[in-house]
Amino acid sequence: MPIEQRGVDTIPEEERTSGPRDLMSILLGSNLCLGVIVFGWLPPSFGLGLWPSVTAIVTGTLVGIAFTAPLALVSLRTGTNLSTSSGAQFGVRGRLVGSVVGLLLSLGYTALTLWIGGDVMVGALSRLTGLPDTGLSRAVMYGVLAACTVVAAVFGYRLLLRMSKVLSIGMVLLLAVGVFAYAPDFTSAAPPDTAYLLGSFWPTWLLAAVAAGLSGPVAFITLLGDYTRYISPRRHSSRKVLWSTGLGLLIGLLIPQLFGTYTALAARAGAEYAGPLVDAAPFWYLVPLLVAAGAGSVGNAGLMLYSMGLDLDAIVPKATRTTATVIAAVVATAFVFVGSFEWDVQAAMTSFVLLLTAIGTPWAVITLIGYVRCRGHYDAEALQVFNRRAKGGVYWFRGGWNIPATLSWAVGAGVGLLAVTTPFYEGPLLALTGGVDCSFVLSGLTGGLVYAALTARTAPAPAAEAVEEPVAA
Repeated sequence: MPIEQRGVDTIPEEERTSGPRDLMSILLGSNLCLGVIVFGWLPPSFGLGLWPSVTAIVTGTLVGIAFTAPLALVSLRTGTNLSTSSGAQFGVRGRLVGSVVGLLLSLGYTALTLWIGGDVMVGALSRLTGLPDTGLSRAVMYGVLAACTVVAAVFGYRLLLRMSKVLSIGMVLLLAVGVFAYAPDFTSAAPPDTAYLLGSFWPTWLLAAVAAGLSGPVAFITLLGDYTRYISPRRHSSRKVLWSTGLGLLIGLLIPQLFGTYTALAARAGAEYAGPLVDAAPFWYLVPLLVAAGAGSVGNAGLMLYSMGLDLDAIVPKATRTTATVIAAVVATAFVFVGSFEWDVQAAMTSFVLLLTAIGTPWAVITLIGYVRCRGHYDAEALQVFNRRAKGGVYWFRGGWNIPATLSWAVGAGVGLLAVTTPFYEGPLLALTGGVDCSFVLSGLTGGLVYAALTARTAPAPAAEAVEEPVAA
């Protein structure tokens, strides 16, 4: 299989051969990994039992999908990734806002996947073979997983799609077997000695809905375009792509996260997940757990790293996608080492997802407002001006920046950061929200309203001729 040569340039029509089923395969197969499963552990670690954990995850996921899934339609129309596509609103240079947001999101989730996957693999090998569970053995495992991930990401979309199709079947079977493996120890009560993280039920439940449920779909706000740019709008309707995105996210996120909740309660995993998960596993399930940790981590981190390479390629146009991917992998692996040996996993995860959600949400809202205004009609050539180190075009605005959009994003992100609550930091606006983290809602509303107000009298930039929608079957 040849290495993919495409970066963030526009995918030609003849190469856009994927369809909605491929999109669902990617969203299912790539999410069936410990890097997503571990988010199901967060609600029990916050002090919630089974049903409060389930309702928080399901509610947050549904809200997140309703907000995130329409972004898939942007790249369906532009033929390039979402960060580059956002140049229609932010300007061909201002789209760097999206590239940086996407890079940070992918960096964090790649590091988390390698971290959790590596810890579980070392723990399983320790029980199976007597391998010492030390910092050195974990470091070697992180390196091995990172190397495999680089290979998958460098080969690109086609290899990742094939891997996802295999993982979507294999990982479902492994997790189904895991349900029986942990059944004897399952309890619906929160882990012992785990009080409500925020002192009472509802604030803690809302935190779980955002940190565990909402964060899953929001992680894809810049990723969805990496896959839908390979789908032709001439052969597949926007409605089918939208429904495939929503269903793929729903199934792909709920299966692993609810499995994470189930195993966290069975393993009495309070302050840590990986160690109790391995300790509670029956000996016969250690090999399946080892396979799930390795294959799932490479599949998920491979897609995240692939997206990181595209975002870094967009930030530094002179870099090739392959070079950008390798650089991104080195940085992500460095984060794994720092996180594993210096940070508390629960605090690090919670802080990361809440902060990035607050920063990324207003960017996504502004991009969606632009999509509605232009009715999905974009000038694909004008979006590539910055990548070609040229100037001009309908999205040039002022020096390549659309000041109203960039300012709106900055105001929305600022409000979100002032309203967030994490184990390390609490924003001053929490006094106005009763201590409840409303950063997602406030950042999105603020950014969207400011952008709508600043551009109310601005006509949308002229775009290329509309693409005819295929007739729905």
